[in-house]
Formats: sequence, structure tokens, C-alpha cells
Amino acid sequence: MLSETDRQFFKPFWRRVVATLTCAVWASIEWLYDEPMWAGFAALLTIYCVWNFFYRFEEDDADEDNSPQ
Repeated sequence: MLSETDRQFFKPFWRRVVATLTCAVWASIEWLYDEPMWAGFAALLTIYCVWNFFYRFEEDDADEDNSPQ
């Protein structure tokens, strides 16, 4: 569960993508160097990022609604 501060920080889509890809690359490197404990940890962190940043993330439509009335 993300706090309001976390939600504001990760509101730009590119930040969520970079954070998720960083975890995925970390997991890949750990698997490559035969470190299964750290690879598993990074893989779980990647899954957590995907779940919170893409599946459950709610963007505020009220902030983006700048249409004239």
C-alpha cells in the first residue's frame, strides 16, 4: 500500500517504469551471477512494483481535468 507521499512521487509514469525496470535488471544480474537469494528478493520486489505501480495505482483525474467549463 502506497502512502500519499509515495503516490505523489510516483505519479509520473516514467518514474514507475524506471523503478520497476531497475528491480527487474537487478534480479537478472543476480540470477546471472548465481545468487538465488538476492535474485528471488529482487524478483519479489519487481512483482511488488508491478502490482502497486501498474495494477493498483490510481491517478487523480481531478488534477488533470483542465477543460474549460
